[in-house]
Amino acid sequence: MNVDKHLRRQMFGLLLCCFLLILASACATRTYTWPFRRGKPVPEVHGGGWWYAKFYINWPEDIQPFMYIDLCLAHRVLLPVLSAHKDNISLWRVHRRAARDQAGHRFGFIFYASPEVAEEIYADLRNNSLLAEMSLAGLIIDIAYDDTLVITRPHIENTSDPNWSTTIQKSWPYFIMGVSQMWLASIAEIVEQEFPGYDPSSLDEMLTFYEHVDETLTSLWQEEGRHSLLHHLNAIFGYEPVRLNRGDIMFRF
Repeated sequence: MNVDKHLRRQMFGLLLCCFLLILASACATRTYTWPFRRGKPVPEVHGGGWWYAKFYINWPEDIQPFMYIDLCLAHRVLLPVLSAHKDNISLWRVHRRAARDQAGHRFGFIFYASPEVAEEIYADLRNNSLLAEMSLAGLIIDIAYDDTLVITRPHIENTSDPNWSTTIQKSWPYFIMGVSQMWLASIAEIVEQEFPGYDPSSLDEMLTFYEHVDETLTSLWQEEGRHSLLHHLNAIFGYEPVRLNRGDIMFRF
């Protein structure tokens, strides 16, 4: 009887050791996961890619660009899209630019997902009533979407600046997504805190509304951005100075 118990214990111990060895081997070879994507591997192993939605905004000559339209698009159009598809978008960001060139004033939504999810998001945007109204009013002069039949940017670094090092190209998308999340969350917070329950009754009212939101957000950036953003980014990198304009000038925030 005692011999049987001893043998059973030995067998149990052997099986436990085998199990732990298998587990250790699996852990050693599994795909690295980012902490905010718990349980999900690095996005590109899913056969997905980067997709763009580009909104070209009317910018008449001799006036400043209507940058507050970006905030309206982000809050009224992109936020619902992100809420609906958040579980299937691995990475995303916004891109804002305004220059007197061929692209002009353009607001971009860039995201990493499967072609199927990209097509669903594009369908949501094509059917968005506010985008249709802004296009009819001449505020948006064009909207460009990628062809979802072809994945042209399958790797994480494919939308980063090719002049950067490979390390920065691959890690930067995670940084800029956080910045985009903060920017969009700040817009939503301003709307909720300063204009609770306000619902513009016309497109003109809506644009005036987001012009005020933009002024508030700009003030926050100018007053608090140095410490809350630039200083803490500098601190993450050990307070080391950065070069400005590729020259010899070094600067700490």
